[in-house]
Amino acid sequence: MSTGSDAPGAAPAADPTKRNVFLLASCLALSMTGISLNMVISALTGVMLADQGTFYTLPFIGEVPETSLATLPLSMQFIGTMAATFPASMFMRRVGRRIGFTVGQFIGASAAALACFAILEQSFWLFTLCGLAIGFHNAFWQYYRFAASETASESFKPRAVSLVLAGGVVAAVAGPQLADWSQDLMAPVLFAGSYATMVALCLVTVVLLQFIRIPNLTVEERRDSGRPLGEIARQPKFMVAVLAAMLGYASMSLVMTATPLAMVFCDYDVSDVAFVIQWHVLGMYVPSFFTGDLIRKIGVLNVIKIGVALMLGCVIVTLGGIELERFWLGLVLLGVGWNFMFIGGTTLLLEAYRPAERNKVQALNDFLVWGTVSIASLSAGILQNLVGWDAVNLAIIAPVLAVFIGALWMRFHTVRSRVTGAV
Repeated sequence: MSTGSDAPGAAPAADPTKRNVFLLASCLALSMTGISLNMVISALTGVMLADQGTFYTLPFIGEVPETSLATLPLSMQFIGTMAATFPASMFMRRVGRRIGFTVGQFIGASAAALACFAILEQSFWLFTLCGLAIGFHNAFWQYYRFAASETASESFKPRAVSLVLAGGVVAAVAGPQLADWSQDLMAPVLFAGSYATMVALCLVTVVLLQFIRIPNLTVEERRDSGRPLGEIARQPKFMVAVLAAMLGYASMSLVMTATPLAMVFCDYDVSDVAFVIQWHVLGMYVPSFFTGDLIRKIGVLNVIKIGVALMLGCVIVTLGGIELERFWLGLVLLGVGWNFMFIGGTTLLLEAYRPAERNKVQALNDFLVWGTVSIASLSAGILQNLVGWDAVNLAIIAPVLAVFIGALWMRFHTVRSRVTGAV
C-alpha cells in the first residue's frame, strides 16, 4: 500500500475517493469545456486562415487545396495527445497525479495563448502547431478517469470512472455557448477571443487540482514494473478494451470533426453548428451518470455492444438527409454510442493490469486510442471535401462492427475458459 501522497504531510485519514471524484469531474468539466469550444471553431478557424489559392499534392490522393486541410489543426491535437501519452503517464508515475495534472494545464494555457496570437497574425501553420501543443495538454487530463479509480473500491471503480466523465455535461452546455459568445470577443478578428477564453479555463483548473488527494507510488512500487507489456496485451480483456475505446473514439471523431464542415457547406451558420455540437457532447456525457450502474447490472460487454448499435443508428439517420434535425439526432446517437463504448472499454481495461503496471498500460491504451483518432480526424476534412458527408458516415460501419465481433469473441473465450478451467 502506498504511503506517499500528492498532498504535503501525512495522508488523509478519511477515504478521499468521493472528494477526488467531485474535483476531477469539475476539472474535466473545465477541460472539456475548452475542448468542446475548440470542436466548434477549430475547423472553421482553419478554413478562415487557409490560403484559398494554395494547393498541395498528397500521396494516393493527388492535388488538394489548402482549405481541404482545415481539420489539420484539430488532427494535430490528436497527434499531440498520442505523442504525449507515454511521457505524461511516466511523468505522473514519478511526481504524482496532482503535479502532473497541474503541469498539463499550464501547457494548455500556453498553447491556447499562442493559438490566439496565431489567429491575430493570420498564420494557418502556426495555428496548426498550436494544435499539437494543445494535444500535449489533452494527454494529461485524459488520465482523470483513471486517477478517479485509484482510491476507489473494486465495486465503485466503474461508477468512479463514469462520474468523472459526467463532468463533460457542463462542457456540453458551456463549450458551444462560449464558442458562440467568444468568437467576436476580439473583433474584427474572429475566434481569437475563443482561445483567450481557453487560457482562463486552464488557469481555473490549476486552482482546483491543488485539492485532489491521490497517493503516490512508493519507491518500491515505482521499481516494480510488473509483467511485460506484450504479455499484458495478449489478454482478451486488454484487446477488447482497447478495441472498444480505440475504434469507438476514432469513429466518433471522424463524424464529429466533419460535422461543422458539412453543416457550413449545407448553409447552416455557426449558431446551428454550436447547437448540434452541444447536443452531441451532451450525448457523450449525460449517460455517464448511469453508465457505471448499467455496467454493473448487465455487464461491460453488453454495454459496449449497445454502444455499437447506437453508432450504427447514427449512420442510418445521417444518411437519410441533411435537415438540421438529422444532424442533431445523428450526433446525439453518436455521442451516446461513444459513451458506452469508451466507458465500457476503460472499465474493462481496469481489470487487465495490476497496480504496479497501471501507468504503462494506461499509456499504451491511450497511445493506441489517440493514434487511431489522429488518423480519423485528419481523414475527416479530406473525406468531407473530396467525397462528401455520406462517405464520412459510411466509413465508420466496419470499425464499429469490428468492436461488436471482438465483444462476441471475448464472451465466447470467457465461457470456454470457465468450462475448461483455463486462466
